[in-house]
Amino acid sequence: MKLKVIPIALSVLLFFGGTVNVFGDYSIKENANVSAISDLLDSKNKKSFNFTKVYKDSCTNVGNNRNHVPIYSDQLGYGFVYESLAMPPRKVDIEGIEMKDNCFAYTQKDESRFKLVDKNGEEISFSKSTTHNFGGMIFRVKVPAGGYKIDVEVTGGKEDTSINVSAMQAARVDTNEYWDAAKLVPVKNKGTWNENIWSFNYANGMDYIDIEIEPLKANNEIGVVNISVTPISVRKKAEGEKTTVYTLGDSTLKSYTFDEAPMSGWGQVFDRLFDLEKADVINYSMGGRSMKSMYQEGRLNDILMSGKKGDYILIQSGHNDERNGTDIGTADGENARFGGGSTEEMYKRYITDFYIPAIKARGMIPILVTPMTRIKGDADDNYVFKDSFTNRKFPQIMRETAEELDVILVDLNKRSVEYANEIGVKGIKAIVMSLEAGETPGKTNSGSYANGHPQNKIDGTHLKEALTKQYARIISEEIYKNYKNGRYELKSIVNLFTNDVKDALETDNWEKVYPEVCNDTISGDRAYYRDQIEKLVQLGIMQKDDNGKFNPDEIVTAKEFAKYTAKLWNLDEDLFKDYKNETLTREIMASIVYDAYIEKFDEKPKYMTDYNGSELSPDDPNYDSNLIGEKAQYYPLAGIGTITDTDKISKKYKEKVIKAYELGLIRSDFEIERGKMKNGVVLEPKKQVTRAKAAKELYFMWVLSRPINGETDWIYQEEN
Repeated sequence: MKLKVIPIALSVLLFFGGTVNVFGDYSIKENANVSAISDLLDSKNKKSFNFTKVYKDSCTNVGNNRNHVPIYSDQLGYGFVYESLAMPPRKVDIEGIEMKDNCFAYTQKDESRFKLVDKNGEEISFSKSTTHNFGGMIFRVKVPAGGYKIDVEVTGGKEDTSINVSAMQAARVDTNEYWDAAKLVPVKNKGTWNENIWSFNYANGMDYIDIEIEPLKANNEIGVVNISVTPISVRKKAEGEKTTVYTLGDSTLKSYTFDEAPMSGWGQVFDRLFDLEKADVINYSMGGRSMKSMYQEGRLNDILMSGKKGDYILIQSGHNDERNGTDIGTADGENARFGGGSTEEMYKRYITDFYIPAIKARGMIPILVTPMTRIKGDADDNYVFKDSFTNRKFPQIMRETAEELDVILVDLNKRSVEYANEIGVKGIKAIVMSLEAGETPGKTNSGSYANGHPQNKIDGTHLKEALTKQYARIISEEIYKNYKNGRYELKSIVNLFTNDVKDALETDNWEKVYPEVCNDTISGDRAYYRDQIEKLVQLGIMQKDDNGKFNPDEIVTAKEFAKYTAKLWNLDEDLFKDYKNETLTREIMASIVYDAYIEKFDEKPKYMTDYNGSELSPDDPNYDSNLIGEKAQYYPLAGIGTITDTDKISKKYKEKVIKAYELGLIRSDFEIERGKMKNGVVLEPKKQVTRAKAAKELYFMWVLSRPINGETDWIYQEEN
């Protein structure tokens, strides 16, 4: 039998696959028995506003027979407003609006508003700024919660005018092609310009919609000619069409690519729990997102305008809502127009006003997920974990708001604290982003992970796959518990779980769902390489025994390691025929790895070249062995010339060991630490290699051979 690698996430994106017909901003599967966008538009309830002085039938003639700019009131049902519904509000100057024969016009004469610069004084685009306010006009239309096609006719076009809807930053929707790093989820609902008419499909959660029209240049008149707001009916599930489960959140849910390994998100592995013949599971999550920014950039809107009645959406947010930092040199706290940070009041209002009513109006079923606790990276072995949200209590606000709105709640925050204490400090610290030299060739924005975490910390916010699987399990348990407690709107999602998951939910035995979990690597010292061990077992490279144990402290033979290596990289085992059934030492392991590398690669993987922060060799006298941050590089921080025990390497292996070290294929394990950019200077060539250390090395090799931009949620399947 031949082993074949298949990316799980690709199998769940059938909603986006196949041949599609495109109607406006909708992509509808060709074989789905649903209406085109023209049929979904409820034109009889369309609201159209004419801002010229020429009377038009079937319109509200805002500019006809008036001598003043109409101010919004609920009784009137439309009008201009002095400030947006954003948090905090954006104020505009209604008195600056001019009534002309062909439009309502506005000119922003304050040139300083258009000089957008970052912290270094470099000019930036308005779409990147979190603080810009170009003034302009805000026209409010009274409509109930629901979906709408919005058309705005202006006197100029996209070069002169920026248009946003109800505090969304539509420019970001226009520039994005995909919602995720792995490029599995395309943007389906963009603002589009057709000459001087801007169109957008918007899911509204409030009693009105704001159309914000701003100039992009100083002393440049912009004008609004016509605005129309047309309801879009909820799309119903066609016969044979799958239910879709959407996940929406931050980096703790995100789908990661191999250059970021071993980081993982629970939204990335959640699909494994579902019968994908019955369900599509689509992860809209991305790092750095908050309740505020997921709405403002159109991420939530894309789900609501793409989904259908009966689909589910799981929403988790809280970590980035705490932000009060900078974004490209501009403010990103609660006082920013766009960005991440929120006060507790803002956070709640996004749920009550922007999210839940819009989701329900689109016929979908919301599930709120409280954000997991952050793990204290420097916790001592006896530390008792508690909720990390002590400043702004977003999990508690979500709990209270879910109860007020009668919305289903999954309390991952509470359960994550319980799980951390269940497996203990050593167990939980092993499966957050705690890294030492030689664990992975991947990188973060701060530099390469190859020599340890370049920020010199144990990152207790972000997660390895071993932990995200457990959070996915917990979420499914909470969904099932809600269903058993009378939340029957969850019946459909419960029925979408695989039979193995359903059995596990009844019996609390998850062996069939996660057969790679080993019962002797969950807590204590033996959990140290749990993530690597579970991946190697999942890939079918290493195995656990009949008692479910991995036996991480057992010594590996050279023959066994050679077999693992051949299977990992699909190499001929004859390549390693000279390695006998003897105890595996570090020098033999290095020699095997070097032989495999020469056979596998015609040129250096990009992890070795593109992901270096410095061009200096570690043996260069000017090389800084304390590099951290953006300068942190892939190659070992300690050059081979600084290694103190090269004389102890057997002559038989010495050349290969040195080459393997210089390539960064092996690194010193002596006195290195997790959470530190630190390389040892002792190779210990004669030291015996345990199964845990073999798993560490094999995981590094596995990532090194994977495509940098490929999604990391991969498994092996046997092919007959």
